[in-house]
Amino acid sequence: MVVSIKAGRTPHRVIAVWSVTVEGRAFIRSWSVRPDGWYRTFRKDPVGELHVGNHKLRIRPVFIQSERTKDLVSKAYAEKYHTPGSRRYVKDLSGRRSRETTTELVPRKR
Repeated sequence: MVVSIKAGRTPHRVIAVWSVTVEGRAFIRSWSVRPDGWYRTFRKDPVGELHVGNHKLRIRPVFIQSERTKDLVSKAYAEKYHTPGSRRYVKDLSGRRSRETTTELVPRKR
């Protein structure tokens, strides 16, 4: 199933993301870290929506500092996305630049 997010309150595109679950928590990382991408938008305006199928959930990002959690997220990416075509992206998502964007998505009330 495709998982997508919309970052911020202002109009922003809905973008598909590669997500993983670690210890019952949902995480994403930015592959491109673009100036107009979801990560930088969340840094400016930390609210958004998670889209899974026909369902939408209000979310807020939690930016991860823990090296242990970042290691677990890297391992989860390698385990979930293990096809030959995915390996290149997993390598990039586990690199320093993308690793620093490790973001947990948590529900928000308003």
